[in-house]
Amino acid sequence: MIGTTKRGAAAWMMATGLLLGGTLTASAQTSAPASATHAPASAAPVASTASTSDAVDMEALRSAVKADKKAYIASMLKLTSKQEKRFWPLYDAYQAALNLANQERAVTLNGMLSRDEPMTNAYAKQVAAAGLTADETEIRARRRLYARLMRALPAEKAARYLQLENKIRAAQNYDLAATIPLIH
Repeated sequence: MIGTTKRGAAAWMMATGLLLGGTLTASAQTSAPASATHAPASAAPVASTASTSDAVDMEALRSAVKADKKAYIASMLKLTSKQEKRFWPLYDAYQAALNLANQERAVTLNGMLSRDEPMTNAYAKQVAAAGLTADETEIRARRRLYARLMRALPAEKAARYLQLENKIRAAQNYDLAATIPLIH
């Protein structure tokens, strides 16, 4: 019974907070215009000094994204004003789709972690299917974004944004996974 334990309740609160907190943060960041020239110092590129490659320190990435994701993205892409006009509407639409996927995950986690009954095979199948549905929502949004970005930006900048977004999502997924107990 995951939801009745103190650990289960704490995991539910943390997981929901990570999902919906990230959702609220992303929503708030889609409303303000951003450009590389308006990026705060905390959103500066976080390249590792250990190598000449453009490796991103994940802890620094987390901090920069938490401070202002849009400004961080702007600082990393260095878009021209013409590119910004094409990019930011695509970014906003993608963030809205991610919010939808996060809400689907939060509903699933809420149901799983607040459950007062033992896990049954039927409910476990339902939880797994709901998780896949949320993943598919995110993948469809990423495919739409890819197609639109490749038309709107030079391929190098489009690929760079997709890579940045993947790193951000990987960090968020890691943080989320660390808070959710396994089904037993």
